[in-house]
Amino acid sequence: MASSAEAPEPWYLALLGFAEHFRTSSPPRVRLCVHCLQAVFQFEPPQRVEARTHLQLGSVLYHHTTNTELAKGHLEKAWFIAQQVPQFEDVKFEAASILSEIFCQQTLVDSAKPLLRKAIQISQQTPYWHCRLLFQLAQLHTLEKDLVSACDLLGVGAEYARVVGSEYTRALFTLSKGMLMLMERKLSEVHPLLTLCGTIVENWQGNPIQKESLRVFFLILQVTHYLDAGQVKSVKPCLKQLQQCIQTISTLHDDEILPNNPADLFHWLPKEHMCVLVYLVTVMHSMQAGYLEKAQKYTDKALMQLEKLKMLDSSPILSTFQVILLEHIIMCRLVTGHKATALQEISQVCQLCQQSPRLFTNHAAQLHTLLGLYCISVNCMDNAEAQFTTALQLTTHQELWTFIVTNLASVYIREGNRHQELYSLLERINPDHNFPVSSHCLRAAAFYIRGLLSFFQGRYNEAKRFLRETLKMSNAEDLNRLTACSLVLLGHIFYVLQNHRESNNMVVPAMQLASKIPDMSVQLWSSALLKDLNKALGNSMDAHEAAQMHQTFSQQLLQDHIAACSLPEHNLIGWTDGPPPVQIQAQNGPTTSLASLL
Repeated sequence: MASSAEAPEPWYLALLGFAEHFRTSSPPRVRLCVHCLQAVFQFEPPQRVEARTHLQLGSVLYHHTTNTELAKGHLEKAWFIAQQVPQFEDVKFEAASILSEIFCQQTLVDSAKPLLRKAIQISQQTPYWHCRLLFQLAQLHTLEKDLVSACDLLGVGAEYARVVGSEYTRALFTLSKGMLMLMERKLSEVHPLLTLCGTIVENWQGNPIQKESLRVFFLILQVTHYLDAGQVKSVKPCLKQLQQCIQTISTLHDDEILPNNPADLFHWLPKEHMCVLVYLVTVMHSMQAGYLEKAQKYTDKALMQLEKLKMLDSSPILSTFQVILLEHIIMCRLVTGHKATALQEISQVCQLCQQSPRLFTNHAAQLHTLLGLYCISVNCMDNAEAQFTTALQLTTHQELWTFIVTNLASVYIREGNRHQELYSLLERINPDHNFPVSSHCLRAAAFYIRGLLSFFQGRYNEAKRFLRETLKMSNAEDLNRLTACSLVLLGHIFYVLQNHRESNNMVVPAMQLASKIPDMSVQLWSSALLKDLNKALGNSMDAHEAAQMHQTFSQQLLQDHIAACSLPEHNLIGWTDGPPPVQIQAQNGPTTSLASLL
């Protein structure tokens, strides 16, 4: 920064002061800030001042204007000059870091990679920048879906952090590597790595907020690992620990004391982002377990927090959190009989995806899956098939693929005339043999689909075997929705077989569980069965009460059905190609009929 060894020149300090004043004005007066910085070059400053000024200009132009090319030019000069100046690490590596961000933004990834590699190679004596640049290059590989290269870099980072005595940053590198391994489904390698992470985190003695944030990162990985495996009951102790941990963090004050080791100058996520993330995994758990009112409560809290954060923070991760929250609450709405609201929220996800091509790339398959589920709920089976088929083409995620195939099989079963396609699908999700994923929940659902098909084909003993398997699995992990669906279908089978007492033993708990969730379709189905059962058993009062319940549920579902199909957003069911439609044209009234759910 100085133009001589003794002190900076007064002209330089004056221009720098003016530039900073204009930069921090509200709103920032960028043009005047840039003029002040450009004026520095008129004095033919020494290399240190010249390089730093190019960095400052590049940074201001990148963060406050759309003139990316000019920003890039200044940063390239800063990077070039700073390499010739001894002990000028901050300017040199910050220029490389921002410049590689610009290259990525312009999809010039092949320019960003060698730049970061060179910076990593020459930064080994500067722990903070060496770690930061390793994280940056690992993130770039992750965005390119090259998780192997990203994991290798994170492994290098963990070892480097250990050598320079930073157990905290070693934990961050190791946890990040564990996260990518979970994404790659390398479960045999993840378990020892997570065990190592747990040991490092518990043994590290340092800033309480940093320690708790490491614990949150560690527990988030454990919770999502359980939820991916569909183990809703097994996850509860970890989830409880995570919720306690985030409460502890929210009571701690951010200490401004900088760590002694420069390699420790990192944090995983801001405290506010961690709170939203804990809400998010709680919503995921509540939805899988079938506690839909709880899922709604935590979604409302998380979305409120997100709206506040987005006013001050343009971090793209907030939009990702928002989309994932909406994806889960949409599924809840479809179950609770709020299709019109679900459809408006699907449209909201479309709008968020329109604003970010990367967000759309990562969530297009989920968006078409949600539209497929909506189509099933309004009995548009052809559209449901088209949406699920599109989603299958867009995903490489095994759990999502299995979920889509399971729902597409249910569409073919309802249509009743797609035997060849149906059997082809069922072979690929056979719960008894080579099931494609380790998810307990999805395997239980695959047994249910087999039971449903056997029921429609009149093979009742076979149906009972499959459904008892679903019940056994869903009871083991508290999968309430699958339990309710299996019970009501078993009740229906016993009713058809005229075993009324056994049917009643299934339908009554199904109704209780469906009311607790609440699952509107199972309530409608159960009340219809209870009406017929009580009539057959001669319980006219109970039969009348069940008939009234059935009438109430039918009316609610019909009104919601008409409301949903009358919305202009209903036209989204025809979208199967390209980015989400920008404008959705209104249509004249509903075009679908409410089919019997029995």
